[in-house]
Amino acid sequence: MGFFKILLLPISVLYGLVVSFRNWLFNKKILKSTSFPLPIISVGNLTTGGTGKTPHVEYLIRLLNEKYKIATLSRGYGRKTKGFLLGDKNSSSEHLGDEPMQYLQKFENIKVTVGEKRVLAVEELLKIEPGTEVILLDDAFQHRAIKPGLSILLTQYSRIFANNQLLPTGTLREGIKGMKRADIIVITKTPSILSPLERRRIISDIKPFEHQKVYFSCIKYGEFLPTWPVTKPLTISKDFYFERKYSILLVTGIANPTLLQTYLEERTKEVKLIRFPDHYQFKPGDLEKIEKTFNEIRNPNKIIITTEKDWMRFRNPELIETVQRLKMFYIPIEVKFHDQDGEKFNKQVLEFVEKNKLN
Repeated sequence: MGFFKILLLPISVLYGLVVSFRNWLFNKKILKSTSFPLPIISVGNLTTGGTGKTPHVEYLIRLLNEKYKIATLSRGYGRKTKGFLLGDKNSSSEHLGDEPMQYLQKFENIKVTVGEKRVLAVEELLKIEPGTEVILLDDAFQHRAIKPGLSILLTQYSRIFANNQLLPTGTLREGIKGMKRADIIVITKTPSILSPLERRRIISDIKPFEHQKVYFSCIKYGEFLPTWPVTKPLTISKDFYFERKYSILLVTGIANPTLLQTYLEERTKEVKLIRFPDHYQFKPGDLEKIEKTFNEIRNPNKIIITTEKDWMRFRNPELIETVQRLKMFYIPIEVKFHDQDGEKFNKQVLEFVEKNKLN
């Protein structure tokens, strides 16, 4: 452990005591956890961001959307508004936050809501949309005022929570004992090929409880999609740029861009990274920096890539004209489960929803 982290240890101890006391109050029912009479699924983590909550929520939306009326509820990190909001055609990332805005743009038939106080937000949602059949809570593992019927805990392959420490020394939001509240644990962002031996090693590390199922997922990268209007779908795949060794300027404002950066570096000649803080709201001056850096790349074959989540924030009216002029691309991602995990995960989720749906 480095010297700086040693200095932070007393703060981590104090933080841990406060969080443990809060959890104890909920466990002893001194603080109330509210349940609702419909299926509520929570997706969250023990650590700070970067575990892949957004693509896993999208996976659940795709799984459930054809049969049930879905609503998502997020806190809305990075938004400039407060309180409960229901997304509509006039919403932007400044109103909802980037992740909820992404859900709203990608899925037509769902309701997208934000609210810091989850219990009040669910009550408001059910007043406005009484036909809601399933609610997906985004990043709600520590929001214990609301009790989900199914709790999904995500942990990233490269930094399993079992090998971590409490904030600020490490990235744990609460102690490892908190994992007991989860019904499902998903090891995310694993390599595309995962041996049975490695699976057993990870399960041995995290030591799941008897009631918990453990699944393994990885990231599947989509095609480069244009940020400017096109009259017809582009026919050029991302392999075109990889095969011709294009230089890529990668612009991100997400918690952990390392996986995407590595993916691009393994496939092309040069990748330059401009990294902003997580949920960063881009400004016109940032685009000037991006354009200047892009122009300094000597390779005539070059493109700008950003993430789908960042694209939600680049869409703001004061930026969009410059972004479209730069002909930036964004790359969507999806979750893929290993081996038979997808089938088993789907079955567990669907059985929970069917068993707990309102008659």
